[in-house]
Amino acid sequence: MRVAEIFESINGEGPLAGQRALFVRFAGCNIRCSYCDTAWANAPDYAGHEMTVDEISEVIEKAQIRNITITGGEPLLQKEMPQLLRALADKGTHWIEIETNGTVSLTPFCDISECISFTMDYKLPGSGMEDTMCVDNFRLLKKSDSVKFVVGSVKDLARAGEVIAREKLQGRCHIFLSPVHGAIDPEEIVEFIKTNRLDQVNLGLQLHKIIWDPDRRGV
Repeated sequence: MRVAEIFESINGEGPLAGQRALFVRFAGCNIRCSYCDTAWANAPDYAGHEMTVDEISEVIEKAQIRNITITGGEPLLQKEMPQLLRALADKGTHWIEIETNGTVSLTPFCDISECISFTMDYKLPGSGMEDTMCVDNFRLLKKSDSVKFVVGSVKDLARAGEVIAREKLQGRCHIFLSPVHGAIDPEEIVEFIKTNRLDQVNLGLQLHKIIWDPDRRGV
């Protein structure tokens, strides 16, 4: 498996924002979003560190941290991912959150364990990648899962509202509207939530970009 980095921090966003977590970031991605903040790990010439499932599991167990965040790039592109998830789930001591870009089917991963949740992006027009979305994933989401809309403009906000309504997401899973850092004022997102009476929709701010330098790695 191609690992970019493994580090301890707090979850910067999502339903466990602010909680201690161990991050396992995998190298490589199948899309190129306009606002990508981990392009260094997704470059074709970036090899990362080759690690086996057993080696990754050993690092995770030694850390003794409950929350494990599997991220990328796009971690579900790793062919050994089901094996790794089963190995971690069998321990019975972890809550595993998988951050996925929304292009890969969740079907092979959904029934591995109840201790796994997904934070799935829906790429809005500003990303340039909306046509890559695997919309069938919406029917697989459960209460513990999340859909994240990364918003860079008023147009993106409007599209997010359309998708939330079309897929009837409110009450089905966690929903986050997160600003592209420096591209849109979070106040605009708050006003959109209020104006459109979007209950059970969260403003998602990236804590790690507030606490540390926005370009800093390993946080």
